[in-house]
Amino acid sequence: MKVLVTGGTSGLGLAMAAALSQAGATVALTGRSGRRAGAVAADLPGAVGIELDVRDESSVARAVDETWSRLGGIDLLVNNAGIGMRTVNPRFMTDPQGFWEVPVDGFRAVIETNLTGYFLVAREVAPRMLATGGGRIVNISVSRSTMYRAGFVPYGPSRAGSEALSRIMAADLKDTGVTVNLLLPGGATATGMLPPDAVPEGHRFLQPAVMGPPIVWLASDAAAGVHDERIVAVEFERWLRDRNGRH
Repeated sequence: MKVLVTGGTSGLGLAMAAALSQAGATVALTGRSGRRAGAVAADLPGAVGIELDVRDESSVARAVDETWSRLGGIDLLVNNAGIGMRTVNPRFMTDPQGFWEVPVDGFRAVIETNLTGYFLVAREVAPRMLATGGGRIVNISVSRSTMYRAGFVPYGPSRAGSEALSRIMAADLKDTGVTVNLLLPGGATATGMLPPDAVPEGHRFLQPAVMGPPIVWLASDAAAGVHDERIVAVEFERWLRDRNGRH
């Protein structure tokens, strides 16, 4: 399996890239800094680091070309690159802002990264997958409560938009051989997007490694043909048992 993981230098992206690499996949992971991406990839067996700014069409085209060339194709795209609320309000957990207080530039930056970025990368990869007869796309999402929580503009709308985009991608690609699925942790995760000192007492973070088992399964032969599913990582084992029972 040849895999492209966007935003793979830290957090969920790095956890998924590591799990896939350890499972035998050849992984290209991306970051805005090519040097950092290369350094992170050097610690994973057979992985390569690619410079990519998902907000920029020319950067996306170059990165996909480079990945395709270095890996010999892309079997699985993991759309993961994103930025969080801290970029517009570092105190969003303790001092939430109304949407009218959010800086316009900050709003645009989050939407362009978390929503437009998913579109641009998938738009570049999907035609190549269609031309080769198939492929898999996994779009990373968040819990639905994040999408309408007070003080969560623009992050919530960006993730609601990327989830809607994913479902429409799945509808557009039905019966083409290219599958599209959603994957999310299932709770607040220790990725650096959430300030640890602002978490309510007694609240526990999920660890990014929770994404490992479901993404490895989605890259496996067992997941061939699985399409338009929304998989919650913390519920993955139960979901898989239920699915196997139905099939």
